[in-house]
Amino acid sequence: MNNTAQYTTIDLLPNELWWGGRAADGRLMPFGAQPFSCDLATWKHEDGQLPEASNQSAPLLVSTCGRYIWCDKPFAFSFEGEHLTVQADHPVTVHGDGDGTLRDAFLAASRNHFPPSGETPAKAMFAKPQYNTWIEMPYRPTQQAVLAYADAMLAADMPPGVLMIDDKWSPDYGTWTFDPSTFPNPQEMLRQLHGKGFDVIVWLVPFVSPDSAVFRELEARGLMLRDRHGRTAIRRWWNGLSAVLDLSNPEARQWIRGRLDALCELGVDGFKFDGADLYDFHDDDLPFTPMTSNDMCEQWAAIGVHYPFNEFRACWKMGGQPLAQRLQDKPAAWDEHGIGSLIPEMLAQGMIGQPFVCPDMIGGGEVNSTKHSDVDQEFFVRYAQIAALSPMMQFSTAPSRVLDADHLEAVRKALAIREEYLPTILRLADHAAQTGEPIIRPMAYHFPDMDTVTDQFLLGSDIIVAPCTQRHAVSRRISIPEGRWRGDDGRIIAGPAVIDTPCPLDRLPRFMREG
Repeated sequence: MNNTAQYTTIDLLPNELWWGGRAADGRLMPFGAQPFSCDLATWKHEDGQLPEASNQSAPLLVSTCGRYIWCDKPFAFSFEGEHLTVQADHPVTVHGDGDGTLRDAFLAASRNHFPPSGETPAKAMFAKPQYNTWIEMPYRPTQQAVLAYADAMLAADMPPGVLMIDDKWSPDYGTWTFDPSTFPNPQEMLRQLHGKGFDVIVWLVPFVSPDSAVFRELEARGLMLRDRHGRTAIRRWWNGLSAVLDLSNPEARQWIRGRLDALCELGVDGFKFDGADLYDFHDDDLPFTPMTSNDMCEQWAAIGVHYPFNEFRACWKMGGQPLAQRLQDKPAAWDEHGIGSLIPEMLAQGMIGQPFVCPDMIGGGEVNSTKHSDVDQEFFVRYAQIAALSPMMQFSTAPSRVLDADHLEAVRKALAIREEYLPTILRLADHAAQTGEPIIRPMAYHFPDMDTVTDQFLLGSDIIVAPCTQRHAVSRRISIPEGRWRGDDGRIIAGPAVIDTPCPLDRLPRFMREG
């Protein structure tokens, strides 16, 4: 924060807890019971390393007592003792009288600051599984390999879905055409994939490979971001060093739209918009139009609204818009950073205005931690069960390649469960487009006395989903709210209650409200 920042201290109400800020902090939500601090305007941890928290974020905090805080610009905030302190460039207003619920706070914030658009991403993003080539062919997709990947899914009795061709299908970053050396006839490939029932998305980033023909063209036109010295900025990202498209420049945004529209004319259905993290832009850059890192990230997301088939991993604000938001790449780990982070972070996404969410690729999308020869089959199944009743479900590692018959059958059962609940998911997606309400919700959203339960979720208001996330677990503990609830095993539970329920490999525990 700059030196003109002002501090606003808010006294916490009895038992008041808060959600919001950054989706990557979801495992630490709700805030208020323990010390916590973050700055929504910065991309650095105190140790200077690139943060986990470089994905979805918004200048929003919502309270279990019906209060909320919203600023149009990023702010810093901290919880300490009985106080919430907000640091911004102006005094901060707390909306609400404290005599409400988490749902009251969220709906008021949504209505006043990020009203729903009335639109969803393409319905196929929900209705079909998504398949991403990343883990099977990182940095080396080819036309033949992509077609073989699709055929392998169909041969394993997996339904056709949305197929994402990930990095590196183009000859250079910024040269958004299919590389003729690896995709000799992309139009024919797209025709075949469509004929098999797949929609096709391709990956891109707002970066341009230095010394490429596109780089020279864009630099000459003044469409590349300039650093504090006035030179074309060259930034290190996970794939090396690249120039950055100046997203503050309307002509640069028009240029990238032209490239994407040309791909759509070829037959591509949409795009995976990667990059545009806060750390890709610096406060002392010299953009065409004065903008912060957060603003640049928002501009990248605004491009995606034009394409119903879209996916984002980093986003600032844009709540209520028809954008598919996937969690950041996760390691193949049983801990709070791996499978244990999925439910809390998806809940956090919803509470900052992003209802159309997707957990990471099933089995984990962090390529360096996902070994082809050493897949934990139980982990893969449990991951698939979490995804099964999430708004969207995405595979990358081919289940038939890494699973034995029993584990593959458990994944197929998870797909069957999703098919059973698909009318509900689609209805809730439409509801989210009209009201802004999340598709999956924290238990506290409808049951205020369950404000710290974050390892299970509500699908809408009447279905409890409680996946097993512990290795070798034979049962799991589930919190049941007031009312009568029928389990998938036929058991009827009168709440409020805390129960232990069996978790065999092929079970995804869920409970529907009676009546």
